[in-house]
Amino acid sequence: MLKLILFFLLLFLSGFHQTIKKPYLAKWVITKGCSLKVVGSTNVNQFSCVIADYYKPDTLTFYKDAAAEPTRITGTLKLEVQNFDCQNPVMTANLRSTLKAKENPYLIIKFINLSRYPANYTQTGGLKGVVSIQLAGVTKRYEVDYRFIPNGTNALTLVGTRQVNFSDFDIIPPRKIGGMIQTRNELDVQFSLKAKILD
Repeated sequence: MLKLILFFLLLFLSGFHQTIKKPYLAKWVITKGCSLKVVGSTNVNQFSCVIADYYKPDTLTFYKDAAAEPTRITGTLKLEVQNFDCQNPVMTANLRSTLKAKENPYLIIKFINLSRYPANYTQTGGLKGVVSIQLAGVTKRYEVDYRFIPNGTNALTLVGTRQVNFSDFDIIPPRKIGGMIQTRNELDVQFSLKAKILD
């Protein structure tokens, strides 16, 4: 009888141990020095606008089921459209107005997955992932090309790039001087995240 009680006790403790197992693969805490850049062009020249030094205590949490791909992520970046700077006051005002900064003040990037988790933090590498981008009140999902770069002990920089269109978000590209200068529909988006890794 005593052996039977010990057996069930061990079984119970084993089950309890499994329930308190870490429910996630890893967490990345966003650190200072993050940025988002958009590069576009007109029929006259090219322009570049940046939200620099973005920093809020955001956390990306990575989940991985046994042998499952891709790696699921939860985490969101919420950037103020009003913080875009094009190094030209007129161009900056035009971009903010075009992106409807007053009506929809935030550009929101929600992370959905990575094609694989970068297990080796000491080497530069590339992978793909999926995000949703909310801009001007419209949300679209995109596949993004990522490059991860070691940045010290248990730290890295994750750079994501993707081409989007103004029209994806029901935005009409801005025009100037009676329509003589026209902004092209395409925008190259690049966001750079600096993160500390908590395994």
